[in-house]
Amino acid sequence: MDSVVSAGVLTRNHAPVLSHLQSKNLQTLRSISRLNYTENTHHFSNASFHLSTTFSGGSHGFKQVVNISKDNSGEFELSTLTALSPLDGRYWGKVKDLAPYMSEYGLIYFRVLVEIKWLLMLSQIPEVIEVPSFSAEARSYLQGLVDGFSMDDALEVKKIERVTNHDVKAVEYFLKQKCQSHPEIAKPASPTTLGKEMAIFAVRLSREMQEISRVKMMGKFSGAVGNYNAHLVAYPNINWPQVAEEFVTSLGLTFNPYVTQIETHDYMANLYYAIIRFNNILIDFDRDIWGYISLGYFKQITKTGEIGSSTMPHKVNPIDFENSEGNLGKANEDLTYLSMKLPISRWQRDLTDSTVLRNMGGGIGHSLLAYKSALQGIGKLQVNEARLSEDLNQAWEVLAEPIQTVMRRYGVPEPYEKLKELTRGRAVTKERIREFIEGLELPKEAKTDLMKLTPHSYVGAAVELAETVDSAVNMINGSAVSETKTGISIKTGVNSLR
Repeated sequence: MDSVVSAGVLTRNHAPVLSHLQSKNLQTLRSISRLNYTENTHHFSNASFHLSTTFSGGSHGFKQVVNISKDNSGEFELSTLTALSPLDGRYWGKVKDLAPYMSEYGLIYFRVLVEIKWLLMLSQIPEVIEVPSFSAEARSYLQGLVDGFSMDDALEVKKIERVTNHDVKAVEYFLKQKCQSHPEIAKPASPTTLGKEMAIFAVRLSREMQEISRVKMMGKFSGAVGNYNAHLVAYPNINWPQVAEEFVTSLGLTFNPYVTQIETHDYMANLYYAIIRFNNILIDFDRDIWGYISLGYFKQITKTGEIGSSTMPHKVNPIDFENSEGNLGKANEDLTYLSMKLPISRWQRDLTDSTVLRNMGGGIGHSLLAYKSALQGIGKLQVNEARLSEDLNQAWEVLAEPIQTVMRRYGVPEPYEKLKELTRGRAVTKERIREFIEGLELPKEAKTDLMKLTPHSYVGAAVELAETVDSAVNMINGSAVSETKTGISIKTGVNSLR
């Protein structure tokens, strides 16, 4: 017993050792009334960290008590010893090259870079008269803010963030401070449409459909271990690799010449991961539609005799989208395991893939069921225009964005702060917005344009994006779409349809 403790090292392994000693040497343990052990004091910054371990016996068995304390000279500071993640502690030396990219410093740095690059691009657009072309000196100064961005700069951004409570705004304020000393540079989220939001999903799903279609289904036909051993012994003069490739491709597959006893299944992982991404987008769609139904933006058309809720006759549940979401979750779980398992096989081949391959139908089947449920739900939707208009009529605060942008264009000082004062914590009405615009020092034409804005009209290019989504999807699917005087011309690899 003494040898176990006197070594001065306590590890997780002591628990089973002490348990064994307890069962074998009860008399010895009962004779121990108290045994103290204190490890050397470790210092974290200015604080002392004390670990004392007490062993006590008695009629209640063997008990280990660990007391951890530190003095009151300060809190722990981050170091390789105090880091919560072993990546920032024990393994820091091996992963520190990622820090400039994956750390908080890296995030701030790249935000600064993007802000500067965007400002420089705006300065090159003649139509943006509010940002004139910069001199070589000014461009060099701006680039220097990026190239010379230091840890102290990042700390200054964090200091500003403690006041703004907004990380991106802190970067903006930091750059504003940096540019105030340079006379040439020191110048001064919205409604959408239902069609545009649906167009987003159409494009996203089309992209993933293309990824799925690009996966090549592979086939193997090269003997037991992929070397044509028996083939070449029986008929040494036949070009077996060529014969095998011709046969496999005749089945509509892509020939894989480098295999073991089995085709390596890498293409299956690619296929299933692509389906998972497609399914994730559809889950996003299902949840958005579910939310829109909850908000009353959609009505659901029901058939005569259909029951929405067993206890609430007035309620129509979005059951199709919930069914779709649930099946997609189950499908992704199955497909994730297949993607991770199938490319792995011991040496030439083990048989773990045999039983797994028999379960391919589960993930695909749940996916298909989800797709059909989503389509069925879409067929029941009816836009509730009155409800959408009601929400927009109560959301005049969304015009704070265009007003702020115009204020910046004409050099009105502190546009963000003035709009924040108008919109934060107070009801924003049509009358208050109009009154605010009237009080701005803006050209008459600019004020007139702002006065014409309403939450209904402030949708940017949403309508055009929705109306051209078919062209975008055709482009994704491999068709070249161009505008002509007679309409849309769609060119494919085979022919041209007009």
